[in-house]
Amino acid sequence: MGASKTYMFSATHNELAKIAKVMAHPARVAILEYISKQDNCICNDLVDVIGLSQPTISQHLNEIKKIGLLKGTFEGKNLCYCINQERWEELQQSFHLFFSNINRNCC
Repeated sequence: MGASKTYMFSATHNELAKIAKVMAHPARVAILEYISKQDNCICNDLVDVIGLSQPTISQHLNEIKKIGLLKGTFEGKNLCYCINQERWEELQQSFHLFFSNINRNCC
């Protein structure tokens, strides 16, 4: 496959595509869903909850962090995660704006 010509598209197009790519994996959706339902940042092992190996969970967490959806703090040897609410709201608004501007008069 050739190089994607991202320079041809707006910053908004590239940002939405990057976010959609991260969110396109069901494990990442499950991780975000689990973390979002917790009362506090989670420090426990997601391996038992999600059912994937620790290295795989770590890779998914890193991809989610790259788009700014997670905040993390160290507590002892554990890295604790919670949803970055400000970023979550930004992404919701971006996708809402994108989907609400779709022409509804076509076929």
